[in-house]
Amino acid sequence: MSRQQCREVRSVYREYQAPVAVRPVVACLWEQEPNGDHVQRVVPDGCVDLIWLAGRELVVAGPDTRFRDAALAAGAMSSGVRLRPGVAGMVLGVPACDVRDLQIDVDLLWGGRAARNPGDSMAEIRGRLAEAAPARRLELLSDVVTGRATERPDPLVGAAVRHLAHPGARVAAVAAELGVGERQLHRRMLGAVGYGPKMFARVARLRRLMMLTRRPPALPSVSAGQPARWSVEQQAAGSPAPVSCSSSLASFSLASVAVAAGYASQSHMNDEVRRLTGTTAVRFLEDAIVTAA
Repeated sequence: MSRQQCREVRSVYREYQAPVAVRPVVACLWEQEPNGDHVQRVVPDGCVDLIWLAGRELVVAGPDTRFRDAALAAGAMSSGVRLRPGVAGMVLGVPACDVRDLQIDVDLLWGGRAARNPGDSMAEIRGRLAEAAPARRLELLSDVVTGRATERPDPLVGAAVRHLAHPGARVAAVAAELGVGERQLHRRMLGAVGYGPKMFARVARLRRLMMLTRRPPALPSVSAGQPARWSVEQQAAGSPAPVSCSSSLASFSLASVAVAAGYASQSHMNDEVRRLTGTTAVRFLEDAIVTAA
Protein backbone atom coordinates (compact mmCIF):
# COMPACT_ATOMS: atom_id res chain seq x y z
CA MET A 1 0.00 0.00 0.00
CA SER A 2 1.00 3.64 -0.16
CA ARG A 3 1.14 6.59 2.22
CA GLN A 4 2.32 4.65 5.22
CA GLN A 5 2.59 5.82 8.79
CA CYS A 6 3.76 3.10 11.19
CA ARG A 7 6.00 3.14 14.28
CA GLU A 8 7.00 -0.53 14.21
CA VAL A 9 7.92 -0.88 10.57
CA ARG A 10 7.96 -4.40 9.24
CA SER A 11 7.50 -3.73 5.56
CA VAL A 12 9.78 -2.99 2.63
CA TYR A 13 8.37 -0.10 0.59
CA ARG A 14 10.10 1.24 -2.54
CA GLU A 15 9.22 3.90 -5.09
CA TYR A 16 10.37 4.23 -8.70
CA GLN A 17 10.11 6.89 -11.37
CA ALA A 18 7.25 6.40 -13.79
CA PRO A 19 7.99 5.79 -17.48
CA VAL A 20 8.36 9.06 -19.37
CA ALA A 21 5.15 8.51 -21.33
CA VAL A 22 2.97 8.49 -18.21
CA ARG A 23 4.78 11.01 -15.98
CA PRO A 24 2.23 13.76 -16.69
CA VAL A 25 -0.37 11.61 -14.89
CA VAL A 26 1.68 9.24 -12.69
CA ALA A 27 3.55 10.40 -9.59
CA CYS A 28 5.46 7.16 -9.08
CA LEU A 29 5.44 3.39 -9.25
CA TRP A 30 5.80 1.50 -5.99
CA GLU A 31 6.02 -1.92 -4.44
CA GLN A 32 5.65 -3.15 -0.90
CA GLU A 33 6.38 -6.49 0.73
CA PRO A 34 5.69 -6.98 4.46
CA ASN A 35 8.29 -8.93 6.41
CA GLY A 36 5.61 -9.86 8.94
CA ASP A 37 1.91 -9.45 9.52
CA HIS A 38 1.15 -5.91 10.59
CA VAL A 39 -1.45 -3.18 10.46
CA GLN A 40 -0.39 -0.11 8.53
CA ARG A 41 -1.67 3.42 9.02
CA VAL A 42 -2.56 5.11 5.72
CA VAL A 43 -2.94 8.89 5.73
CA PRO A 44 -4.41 11.25 3.09
CA ASP A 45 -2.15 12.43 0.26
CA GLY A 46 -4.60 13.61 -2.41
CA CYS A 47 -3.80 10.71 -4.73
CA VAL A 48 -5.52 7.67 -6.22
CA ASP A 49 -3.63 4.37 -6.66
CA LEU A 50 -4.10 1.42 -9.01
CA ILE A 51 -2.86 -1.58 -7.01
CA TRP A 52 -2.12 -5.23 -7.71
CA LEU A 53 -2.88 -6.09 -4.11
CA ALA A 54 -1.04 -8.94 -2.39
CA GLY A 55 -0.58 -10.72 -5.73
CA ARG A 56 -4.26 -11.54 -6.18
CA GLU A 57 -6.55 -8.48 -6.54
CA LEU A 58 -6.55 -5.49 -8.87
CA VAL A 59 -8.09 -2.56 -7.02
CA VAL A 60 -8.34 1.22 -7.03
CA ALA A 61 -7.62 2.97 -3.75
CA GLY A 62 -9.52 6.24 -3.79
CA PRO A 63 -8.48 9.57 -2.28
CA ASP A 64 -8.62 9.45 1.51
CA THR A 65 -10.11 12.20 3.65
CA ARG A 66 -8.93 10.66 6.93
CA PHE A 67 -6.60 7.97 8.16
CA ARG A 68 -7.37 4.28 7.85
CA ASP A 69 -5.64 1.08 8.93
CA ALA A 70 -4.81 -1.67 6.44
CA ALA A 71 -3.93 -5.22 7.49
CA LEU A 72 -0.99 -6.57 5.47
CA ALA A 73 0.03 -10.23 5.44
CA ALA A 74 3.66 -11.32 5.67
CA GLY A 75 5.37 -11.84 2.31
CA ALA A 76 2.40 -10.72 0.18
CA MET A 77 3.92 -8.24 -2.27
CA SER A 78 1.75 -5.46 -3.66
CA SER A 79 2.60 -3.28 -6.66
CA GLY A 80 1.04 0.05 -7.49
CA VAL A 81 0.79 3.10 -9.71
CA ARG A 82 0.09 6.38 -7.94
CA LEU A 83 -1.81 8.96 -10.00
CA ARG A 84 -1.02 12.63 -9.58
CA PRO A 85 -3.64 14.78 -7.84
CA GLY A 86 -6.15 16.06 -10.36
CA VAL A 87 -5.97 13.30 -12.99
CA ALA A 88 -7.91 10.48 -11.31
CA GLY A 89 -11.31 11.29 -12.83
CA MET A 90 -9.84 11.33 -16.33
CA VAL A 91 -8.05 7.98 -15.86
CA LEU A 92 -10.82 6.19 -13.98
CA GLY A 93 -13.60 7.32 -16.28
CA VAL A 94 -15.84 8.18 -13.32
CA PRO A 95 -15.81 11.17 -10.97
CA ALA A 96 -12.99 10.62 -8.50
CA CYS A 97 -15.36 11.42 -5.65
CA ASP A 98 -17.16 8.15 -6.45
CA VAL A 99 -14.17 6.23 -5.02
CA ARG A 100 -13.39 8.63 -2.17
CA ASP A 101 -12.40 6.74 1.01
CA LEU A 102 -12.92 3.43 -0.82
CA GLN A 103 -10.83 0.52 -2.05
CA ILE A 104 -12.74 -0.99 -4.96
CA ASP A 105 -12.25 -3.78 -7.49
CA VAL A 106 -11.55 -2.39 -10.96
CA ASP A 107 -14.30 -4.52 -12.53
CA LEU A 108 -16.86 -2.43 -10.69
CA LEU A 109 -15.46 0.66 -12.42
CA TRP A 110 -14.47 -0.58 -15.86
CA GLY A 111 -16.77 -3.51 -16.57
CA GLY A 112 -13.97 -5.99 -17.21
CA ARG A 113 -12.11 -3.92 -19.82
CA ALA A 114 -8.70 -2.42 -19.07
CA ALA A 115 -8.78 0.26 -21.79
CA ARG A 116 -11.50 2.65 -22.94
CA ASN A 117 -11.22 1.21 -26.46
CA PRO A 118 -11.54 -2.53 -27.16
CA GLY A 119 -8.46 -4.29 -25.85
CA ASP A 120 -7.30 -6.70 -23.22
CA SER A 121 -9.85 -7.83 -20.68
CA MET A 122 -9.20 -7.38 -16.99
CA ALA A 123 -9.07 -11.18 -16.68
CA GLU A 124 -6.17 -11.24 -19.17
CA ILE A 125 -4.42 -8.41 -17.35
CA ARG A 126 -4.81 -10.20 -14.02
CA GLY A 127 -3.35 -13.38 -15.49
CA ARG A 128 -0.27 -11.52 -16.73
CA LEU A 129 0.16 -9.74 -13.41
CA ALA A 130 -0.02 -13.02 -11.52
CA GLU A 131 2.72 -14.58 -13.68
CA ALA A 132 4.99 -11.53 -14.02
CA ALA A 133 8.16 -10.65 -12.14
CA PRO A 134 7.84 -7.55 -9.88
CA ALA A 135 9.35 -5.07 -12.37
CA ARG A 136 7.13 -6.40 -15.15
CA ARG A 137 4.07 -5.98 -12.91
CA LEU A 138 4.82 -2.28 -12.62
CA GLU A 139 5.15 -2.02 -16.40
CA LEU A 140 1.82 -3.79 -16.88
CA LEU A 141 0.08 -1.44 -14.44
CA SER A 142 1.62 1.53 -16.26
CA ASP A 143 0.27 0.13 -19.53
CA VAL A 144 -3.22 0.00 -18.02
CA VAL A 145 -2.95 3.68 -17.07
CA THR A 146 -1.71 4.53 -20.58
CA GLY A 147 -4.73 2.77 -22.05
CA ARG A 148 -7.05 4.75 -19.80
CA ALA A 149 -5.41 8.18 -20.14
CA THR A 150 -6.80 9.04 -23.56
CA GLU A 151 -7.92 12.57 -22.66
CA ARG A 152 -6.20 15.65 -21.31
CA PRO A 153 -6.47 16.31 -17.57
CA ASP A 154 -8.54 19.39 -16.69
CA PRO A 155 -6.01 22.26 -16.91
CA LEU A 156 -8.01 24.39 -14.49
CA VAL A 157 -7.85 21.67 -11.84
CA GLY A 158 -4.12 21.27 -12.45
CA ALA A 159 -3.61 24.97 -11.87
CA ALA A 160 -5.79 24.87 -8.76
CA VAL A 161 -3.77 21.97 -7.34
CA ARG A 162 -0.57 23.95 -7.80
CA HIS A 163 -2.03 27.11 -6.25
CA LEU A 164 -3.54 25.29 -3.28
CA ALA A 165 -0.20 23.64 -2.51
CA HIS A 166 1.21 27.01 -1.40
CA PRO A 167 1.13 28.02 2.28
CA GLY A 168 -1.65 30.44 3.03
CA ALA A 169 -3.63 29.65 -0.12
CA ARG A 170 -7.29 30.64 0.15
CA VAL A 171 -9.98 28.96 -1.95
CA ALA A 172 -11.74 32.21 -2.82
CA ALA A 173 -8.47 33.81 -3.95
CA VAL A 174 -7.49 30.75 -6.01
CA ALA A 175 -10.89 30.66 -7.72
CA ALA A 176 -10.66 34.36 -8.50
CA GLU A 177 -7.13 33.95 -9.86
CA LEU A 178 -8.35 31.18 -12.17
CA GLY A 179 -11.40 33.17 -13.28
CA VAL A 180 -14.08 30.81 -11.97
CA GLY A 181 -16.51 30.81 -9.08
CA GLU A 182 -15.89 28.78 -5.94
CA ARG A 183 -18.81 26.46 -6.73
CA GLN A 184 -17.46 25.64 -10.18
CA LEU A 185 -13.97 25.05 -8.78
CA HIS A 186 -15.42 22.75 -6.13
CA ARG A 187 -17.40 20.77 -8.71
CA ARG A 188 -14.46 20.30 -11.06
CA MET A 189 -12.11 19.27 -8.26
CA LEU A 190 -14.64 16.74 -6.98
CA GLY A 191 -14.59 15.07 -10.38
CA ALA A 192 -10.84 15.21 -10.98
CA VAL A 193 -9.30 14.97 -7.49
CA GLY A 194 -12.03 13.33 -5.43
CA TYR A 195 -12.70 16.13 -2.99
CA GLY A 196 -13.10 19.87 -2.99
CA PRO A 197 -10.45 22.58 -2.76
CA LYS A 198 -10.75 23.08 1.01
CA MET A 199 -10.09 19.41 1.71
CA PHE A 200 -7.27 19.33 -0.82
CA ALA A 201 -5.67 22.38 0.82
CA ARG A 202 -5.76 20.57 4.20
CA VAL A 203 -4.02 17.53 2.70
CA ALA A 204 -1.45 19.70 0.92
CA ARG A 205 -0.72 21.48 4.20
CA LEU A 206 -0.13 18.14 5.93
CA ARG A 207 2.37 17.18 3.23
CA ARG A 208 4.16 20.52 3.61
CA LEU A 209 4.45 19.85 7.31
CA MET A 210 6.12 16.53 6.56
CA MET A 211 8.46 17.97 3.97
CA LEU A 212 9.67 20.72 6.28
CA THR A 213 11.37 18.06 8.38
CA ARG A 214 11.99 15.28 5.87
CA ARG A 215 13.09 15.10 2.25
CA PRO A 216 11.79 12.29 0.02
CA PRO A 217 14.38 9.92 -1.50
CA ALA A 218 15.43 10.30 -5.11
CA LEU A 219 13.46 7.88 -7.26
CA PRO A 220 15.36 5.52 -9.58
CA SER A 221 13.89 4.22 -12.80
CA VAL A 222 12.14 0.88 -12.45
CA SER A 223 14.10 -0.32 -15.48
CA ALA A 224 17.27 0.03 -13.44
CA GLY A 225 15.98 -2.66 -11.12
CA GLN A 226 17.30 -0.83 -8.08
CA PRO A 227 15.30 0.31 -5.06
CA ALA A 228 15.05 3.89 -3.94
CA ARG A 229 18.03 5.10 -1.89
CA TRP A 230 16.02 4.86 1.27
CA SER A 231 13.18 2.53 2.11
CA VAL A 232 10.98 1.61 5.02
CA GLU A 233 13.20 -1.41 5.53
CA GLN A 234 16.18 0.85 6.22
CA GLN A 235 14.18 2.86 8.72
CA ALA A 236 13.31 -0.35 10.54
CA ALA A 237 17.01 -1.18 10.68
CA GLY A 238 17.72 2.17 12.30
CA SER A 239 19.04 4.07 9.29
CA PRO A 240 17.99 7.72 9.31
CA ALA A 241 15.76 9.02 6.57
CA PRO A 242 17.43 11.51 4.23
CA VAL A 243 16.44 14.91 5.57
CA SER A 244 17.32 18.53 4.99
CA CYS A 245 20.46 20.06 6.43
CA SER A 246 18.95 21.20 9.74
CA SER A 247 16.76 18.17 9.74
CA SER A 248 16.37 16.65 13.17
CA LEU A 249 12.84 17.24 14.41
CA ALA A 250 14.31 18.25 17.73
CA SER A 251 16.07 21.18 16.03
CA PHE A 252 12.76 22.76 15.10
CA SER A 253 10.24 24.71 17.14
CA LEU A 254 6.92 23.02 16.47
CA ALA A 255 5.26 26.43 16.55
CA SER A 256 7.54 27.77 13.80
CA VAL A 257 7.11 24.62 11.72
CA ALA A 258 3.33 24.92 12.05
CA VAL A 259 3.33 28.52 10.81
CA ALA A 260 5.73 27.72 7.96
CA ALA A 261 3.47 24.89 6.82
CA GLY A 262 0.47 27.23 6.76
CA TYR A 263 -1.29 26.50 10.04
CA ALA A 264 -2.63 29.37 12.12
CA SER A 265 -0.84 28.12 15.24
CA GLN A 266 0.71 25.07 16.84
CA SER A 267 -2.66 24.25 18.40
CA HIS A 268 -4.30 24.38 14.97
CA MET A 269 -1.63 22.06 13.60
CA ASN A 270 -2.09 19.61 16.48
CA ASP A 271 -5.85 19.44 15.91
CA GLU A 272 -5.54 19.01 12.14
CA VAL A 273 -2.83 16.36 12.34
CA ARG A 274 -4.86 14.32 14.80
CA ARG A 275 -7.96 14.53 12.59
CA LEU A 276 -6.13 13.44 9.45
CA THR A 277 -3.69 10.90 10.91
CA GLY A 278 -5.22 9.69 14.17
CA THR A 279 -2.10 10.47 16.16
CA THR A 280 -0.25 13.41 17.71
CA ALA A 281 1.80 15.79 15.61
CA VAL A 282 5.01 14.83 17.43
CA ARG A 283 4.55 11.12 16.85
CA PHE A 284 3.41 11.67 13.26
CA LEU A 285 6.46 13.75 12.41
CA GLU A 286 8.82 11.29 14.09
CA ASP A 287 7.48 8.45 11.93
CA ALA A 288 6.39 10.27 8.77
CA ILE A 289 7.62 8.98 5.43
CA VAL A 290 7.38 11.40 2.52
CA THR A 291 5.99 9.48 -0.45
CA ALA A 292 5.59 10.78 -3.99
CA ALA A 293 2.37 12.58 -4.82
